Parts: sequence; structure tokens; C-alpha cells
Amino acid sequence: MRTLVLADDEIGNAGAIADATLRTIGAAGALGQPVDLLVFDAASATAAAQISGVARVLQASAGDADTLAPETVAAQLQALAPQYSTVLAPHRARGRAALPRAAALTAGAFLADVIALREDGQFVRGLYAGSVIATVASATTCTFATVRPTSFAPVAANGGAAEIVALAPLEPFARTRLIERRAAEQSGQDLGNARVVLAGGRGVASADSMTRLGKLADTLGAALGASRAAVDAGYAPNAAQVGQTGRSVAPDVYVAFGISGAIQHLAGMKDAKFIVAVNKDPDAPIFSVADVGLVGDLFDVVGALETRVAGSESRA
Repeated sequence: MRTLVLADDEIGNAGAIADATLRTIGAAGALGQPVDLLVFDAASATAAAQISGVARVLQASAGDADTLAPETVAAQLQALAPQYSTVLAPHRARGRAALPRAAALTAGAFLADVIALREDGQFVRGLYAGSVIATVASATTCTFATVRPTSFAPVAANGGAAEIVALAPLEPFARTRLIERRAAEQSGQDLGNARVVLAGGRGVASADSMTRLGKLADTLGAALGASRAAVDAGYAPNAAQVGQTGRSVAPDVYVAFGISGAIQHLAGMKDAKFIVAVNKDPDAPIFSVADVGLVGDLFDVVGALETRVAGSESRA
């Protein structure tokens, strides 16, 4: 059998393959089967054919790729399901909406937010915000699963030479229609792809202080993140939220300022390679996962970093 990956295209950037898709293809490789990639526009198919590790690119045709209804994607997956033992997608909007529908249409199993796959067909996923790790085996002919992209290394975007197979045109689902898309505003580095993230929590205490942290992040070439408490307090926009109900990130360095370390937040950043925590509470849970912990006033640390950066710039 084979494994199928549903591509998560970069909305508004025709022909670009999202990093989350490259990571999902990396995850699929663990199953030890040929990997095919499903795309919904010709521009993406050309780029997808160059991806390392992809055997075939299936080019579907069902109208405008940017306005596809999840029911349309699910119908295409239903038609392809008999050829595959596993269908994967990044745990993002398209996959979360389409794969459960496709699983229902095919009487298949659906698993969400998988963090590891095994060649024996078992899936590993977190429960209760990651406090429990479950290993799950599926007994259905075809298993549908969304994977957490940050848990897997990406394959190379170049070096492949996959065959492009044009699928028969599919009639778009007409009862669901996209009226408008509103993207959350984001400045500076993209949070999901940043190598360094500076994140602020309730301890930042104000929107002005979060803006100050954001300026430091920009200067360092880092992305700004925030805990849910900071977002709920209005210190940061929803697009900056890291955690179970926000973004999952896996940067090289994650610096948490004034974040206590609730399990819901840890679920979104525990895959970071190196974690630094700054908190005045020595008993804050964040210190249990931190590689380096600084007990003290976060503003003193931010101020010291600003001074150091300013000094480096003046010497340059």
C-alpha cells in the first residue's frame, strides 16, 4: 500500500509549498511506504514534483484552490482512499476540516495531532494537553490523521523528480461557500518557522511591555510569542498565542518571559530545542522544562538584553 499526504498550500502564494507540508512528508516517511502528494492547482504540482521523497504528485481539479470547501477536499480523498492505507495532513485548518469528513465517508479511523508514527502502523499522540502520551493502532483499511508539523523534520524542497498525475475534474461542493478570509495581523518573523522565539506571559503586565518585547525580538531576528493569559489580557494579538489553543512551535531557542508554564502552554512549545525561562517565582512550572532558568524580574533581563544589543550595534 501507499501513503497519501494532503498538501497545505500557502494561501495567496500560488505555487509555494508550505513548510508544514514538507514536515508532514517527513512524517510519512516513517511508515516505510511510497508517499504521494495531493495538490489542488497546477502551480503547486510543479513545485511539489521537486520535493524529495515524493513518488507521485496527484493534481486535483476542483475550482479555485484558495476557496476549496472542506467537503470538496473530503470527496476527493474519498475517491482516492482505496489506494492508500494512510492519509496524512498537517494539523492545520485544511486538514482538520477535511480529514474527519473523509474518514466518515469511508468508514475509516481519524486521529488528530499525531506527534510520531511507527513503521508497524502505530500512531503516537498527546492527550490532556500532552500530559498523557497514547500509542494508538488503527484497525480500519484506511487511517486518516493530522500530524503536528513541529514534531517532524522537513524533507528537502528540491532534489525530487516525482511523476505528476492529473486526476479527473471534481465537481466542487456548492452548499458551502467562502465569503471572506480575514488573516490575523502578524509583524516580524513568522512564529511557526522562526528559529528563535521570545514569548511573554501575564508577567509582562501590559501591552506596552509586550510591544517592547516585540521590538527586542525584531532586533534579534526572532518572532514574538505569547501565552493565552497574555492574549486574553489584550497584551498581544491572537496570532502570537503559543499553546494548546494557539500555535505549536519548535524553534532552536524559546525564551519565556513571565510565563508560569501552564500545561496548555507547554503543549505548544515543549518541542523547542533549547528553552530559557525568566520568572520571579522560583516554583513556576516553566522551570521544570527549561534548560536554563533565571529567577528574577523579567524587565531587568529585557533591559540587559536591550543594552547588550545596543552595544553590539554601536560597535558594528
